[in-house]
Amino acid sequence: MLLPSSSDTNRITRPWNKGCLLGQKRPLRPKDVWTIRVRLQIESRKRDLAMFNLAFDSKLRGCDLVRLQVNDVCVGGRVRDRAVVIQKKTGRSVQFELTEQTRLSVQEWLDRRGVTNSGYVFPSRSAKHPHISTRQYARIVKKWVASAGLDSSAYGTHSMRRTKAAQIYKKTGNLRAVQLLLGHTKLESTVRYLGIEVDDALSISEQVEL
Repeated sequence: MLLPSSSDTNRITRPWNKGCLLGQKRPLRPKDVWTIRVRLQIESRKRDLAMFNLAFDSKLRGCDLVRLQVNDVCVGGRVRDRAVVIQKKTGRSVQFELTEQTRLSVQEWLDRRGVTNSGYVFPSRSAKHPHISTRQYARIVKKWVASAGLDSSAYGTHSMRRTKAAQIYKKTGNLRAVQLLLGHTKLESTVRYLGIEVDDALSISEQVEL
């Protein structure tokens, strides 16, 4: 029987996540969002600006964001105020709003491409793929984060999904609303996703007097 070589052993036993920062990825702070957004605007990176804004408003997983069709977010050549998509992971629909700055950035991106109501919002430059991949999206997010002077290993695509949801929870304490916006089937999933601790719950409770 042939024994594996030392290189084979290393390849088998080396953890895929060695050297990686594990755990939930942090949401961005408002000032970090502003820093990245302004940089994208100054550099006139219309695709990235549209993707950046849409990621926050939609609160979609990366796999759903990259699969967005133009007719998901547009009607009659105009960007919608609200949209509904079917999540790939759960098969359930989820609704989201598109704020004015998001509508403007998406409209400018689509106008540059000369697109009206068909195709993917973020098509791939490769003929082999109809839209950008989740891996490519993850790389783009890392570049955004690094451009703001942040540790890119602490952030990822779920940072984009969590950022607005975390701010909504922080300002309202309304877990049910956040659950609906994230498309979670169970409230417990939302609690875990936001990383809510007992102290957070008690702080909210202390603000309510009967």
